[in-house]
Amino acid sequence: MIKKVIFIFVSLLLISCGKDASPKPYGELRLEYPAPKYQKFENNCAYTFEYSDFASIAPAKKPCWFYVNYPKMKAKLFVTYYPIQNDFADHIKEAEKMVYEHTIKASSIDTKSFEYPEKKVYGNFYELKGQSASNLQFYITDSTKHFVTAYLYFNTRPKPDSLAPAVNYIKNDMKHLLDTFEWKK
Repeated sequence: MIKKVIFIFVSLLLISCGKDASPKPYGELRLEYPAPKYQKFENNCAYTFEYSDFASIAPAKKPCWFYVNYPKMKAKLFVTYYPIQNDFADHIKEAEKMVYEHTIKASSIDTKSFEYPEKKVYGNFYELKGQSASNLQFYITDSTKHFVTAYLYFNTRPKPDSLAPAVNYIKNDMKHLLDTFEWKK
């Protein structure tokens, strides 16, 4: 009886091992976001711009400060406004300080200057690579009266590979925001 049980067990063991085991590749999460449709942000402040309908706008602590929320991505674009009162250089220094505070974790910082002289819109766009807390930042000014900054934050630990699709989506939205940004007269 024991011989029969051992024979059946060994037979099943040999039959079940017909193929060599091969490791299976890790599955990657596929993140797809809808094609953006833009809407104009109207407010009582000195500026206006277009933002994606995938996002929503919420007021922040001070007048003319806003959050552009991306709830499905757990991301916020924090937009601030400062009137210039003989302190233009201080605003530039503060904006650059906010960027370069991330050099501890950022592996590189790409800076792109932009200008739309017909709209009196000038500024810098910063893309921070690596495990930075803020991946994208910019400032916009007319260099005489107004100064706007924006910082992108995710409500998660910085993981560049995992966040890359969301960062790229929001980066395109931020570029559209810059292209459509206008000062009110």
